Amino acid sequence: MHKTTLILALIFLVSCRSSQRMTVRDINAAEKLIGVEFTEKEKRTMLGYLDDNRSGYDSMRKIRLDQQLAPATYFDPRPDHFTPKVRAQGSVWHLPEQVELPATDEAIAFLSVAQLSNLIKSGKLTSTRLTSIYLGRLKKYKDTLEAVVTITEDLALRQAARADEEIKAGKYRGPLHGIPYGIKDLFSVPGYPTTWGAEPYKDQVINETATVVKKLEEAGAVLVAKLVSGALARGDVWFGGRTKNPWDLKQGASGSSAGSASATAAGLVAFSIGTETLGSIIAPSSRCGATGLRPTFGSVSRHGAMSLSWSMDKAGPICRSAHDCALVFEAIRGSEGLKEKDRSTVDYPFSFHPPQDLKGYKIGYFSKLFDNDTTRTGSPNQETLALLKARGAELKEVSLPDSVYFNAFDIILRAEAGSFFDELVREHRDRLLSEQEEGSRANSLRQSRFISAVEYLQAYRHRKLLIEKFNRMIAPFDFIVGPEDGDISLITNLTGHPAIAIPNGFDKRGRPTSIILIGNLYDEGPMLEAAYLIQEATGHEEKHPDFFMR
Repeated sequence: MHKTTLILALIFLVSCRSSQRMTVRDINAAEKLIGVEFTEKEKRTMLGYLDDNRSGYDSMRKIRLDQQLAPATYFDPRPDHFTPKVRAQGSVWHLPEQVELPATDEAIAFLSVAQLSNLIKSGKLTSTRLTSIYLGRLKKYKDTLEAVVTITEDLALRQAARADEEIKAGKYRGPLHGIPYGIKDLFSVPGYPTTWGAEPYKDQVINETATVVKKLEEAGAVLVAKLVSGALARGDVWFGGRTKNPWDLKQGASGSSAGSASATAAGLVAFSIGTETLGSIIAPSSRCGATGLRPTFGSVSRHGAMSLSWSMDKAGPICRSAHDCALVFEAIRGSEGLKEKDRSTVDYPFSFHPPQDLKGYKIGYFSKLFDNDTTRTGSPNQETLALLKARGAELKEVSLPDSVYFNAFDIILRAEAGSFFDELVREHRDRLLSEQEEGSRANSLRQSRFISAVEYLQAYRHRKLLIEKFNRMIAPFDFIVGPEDGDISLITNLTGHPAIAIPNGFDKRGRPTSIILIGNLYDEGPMLEAAYLIQEATGHEEKHPDFFMR
């Protein structure tokens, strides 16, 4: 058969199938999905409306929607009568004044952003040399960790040379100037693939600069690599394999910012950018022993990034320390003003001003979750809580809200993801994804077609109750402390609250453990300051996996 004839025949078959009228038998099957029953008369009465609905779906599908087009409605995490906590003092960055240049490239690679910025500003180290060190490590360990999708060598060397020229000419942009970083491969960078970690998109090139990339470029940072995202932002499995935990190469790196956390912890980049919808910054940072900041929803623009859930996606830094997270957050937060295309982005002030101690800080802690977690990471967690008290903080027990609200998460996430990946499923390209089992992203996208709009909106109403309840609980505190726990991640991603994971020890197998601090909406400062003081006192963030120190 001629190719054109075949295409026309397929179009005819699809149109015939679409034009089939709905029957009572169709409604009978649908009743089981939605858990509602109607009488035979009621069902017959519906048929005309259902045919109209189907006709509406078909007409909308004739128009291809741009990937960056978000719904006209957008999520606002602020509770009723919200008033942001305003801090009078500005930022005091506590940047080191004198840093000695280490003797080896390996030691240089594991320095913090704050330390590297001093070396570059003082002229002891050029951005070009530092960039070459990280490019060499990315190439050396690329196959070991499976954390790297694309090394952006040409771009990196150009940006590093420009940074060196500017700094030599006295045009120093700030602490990120000349610092090499990697970004999760959900963000678009012109001229390079943006694969979303998934087989259907592995050759995709989006010639638009994501806002976060643009902001880091303006700060003078150097992009050396696009790092692995789990396929369509799920887990640590992508089309190239499974990203490894640098501390245990037999173990996966966990959530979908796996490449960012793994590469940072292994010293392949100075810092990285990840995204989170459920736990994809916090979980891999905890697994790999990195420090990961998930900012408040809307604090950092997602423009230029793949969407999994318009109302829950967040972007943030994964670094070696809380100090570095604060420096990077300062550079990437906020909108681009009138040019901003992510309508959820807001511009609240931020200040980082670590005190000498935590006297006057009011801290809540999830005592029951810590009690349940003792068999796995009890000792490090108890030591961290003791340290907070020793530093003068007032700790008070708190409990998680009722679990009745948890079910809203999956309904909202899957419905929004199903909308973004509508064409992928209708064209059956979801079958190209390597993971196809019950818990896979492919299966989640397929079942999303059967979530009703009514239940999606009901889930949002339950979410609103959770937002009010959680904000009442956290408002009296500067932040709340908890173990790395799925329920905490689920709740705070629904409510939009910020969190930071910091390493606080090791388990019996020598793998890193972490503790989580959760802040008030648009008030990242107190938890970052406390994390800074904890790390100053313990030094866990300065420990690195031996295999990558060679």
